[in-house]
Amino acid sequence: MMEWFSDLSPVVQALLATIFTWFMTAAGAAAVFLRKEMSRLTLDIMLGFTAGVMIAASYWSLLAPSIEMSEQEGLPGWIPPAIGFMLGAVFLRAIDWILPHVHIWQKREEAEGISTSWRRTYLLVLAITLHNIPEGLAVGVAFGAVAHDLPGATLGGAIALALGIGIQNFPEGTAVSMPLRREGIGRFRSWWFGQLSAVVEPVAGVAGAAVVLLFQPILPYALAFAAGAMIFVVIEGVLPESQQGGNAPGAAMG
Repeated sequence: MMEWFSDLSPVVQALLATIFTWFMTAAGAAAVFLRKEMSRLTLDIMLGFTAGVMIAASYWSLLAPSIEMSEQEGLPGWIPPAIGFMLGAVFLRAIDWILPHVHIWQKREEAEGISTSWRRTYLLVLAITLHNIPEGLAVGVAFGAVAHDLPGATLGGAIALALGIGIQNFPEGTAVSMPLRREGIGRFRSWWFGQLSAVVEPVAGVAGAAVVLLFQPILPYALAFAAGAMIFVVIEGVLPESQQGGNAPGAAMG
């Protein structure tokens, strides 16, 4: 099975991997078909788990290979990762500033981004979509890096990254669909919006793989860029959301 997968082009590998991460989001969102509500403690623990996986993946699968590649190319090991990391954070901050969205526990009046009259449902889906852009990008860049046969970039590492993101996407899907269901939206529509938030991952994954295949010199920057974007999402959105329900110890353990 691994040999068959390794023979595919990195772009196809990235596409299949991000389809898997989307599927895990859809599977998690399907929890609304089994129950209408989930305790706030459970959701906060899920958010904490999501943050932990994203932080770990940002270093082990993205920043560490970026540093190793920079050193192999004779550059100071910290310069490309630092530049890429900051650019990733700035890029996500710009999208966060522009894109209308509301976080899971925020009221409609607390929406961020450009002012709009959209319903809270759509704003919530946009917020989770914002989370998923760097995840798809990270998977795509990781698979694209493997094609260049550079130190620190392995197929096993790229697959591990996709598995980790897929696993954390399951509770993320639940964390989107359950609040929608609690607000009175039907089961199917709650699931639909939950899975829709991850549709962007295959798009970002394919784009990330294609870019690093075409422009090898930017690879250390691209890996760090994806890491910076993911860490921004964790610090700006996922961790604060997990701390607002009075379940900080549970979220931290998650």
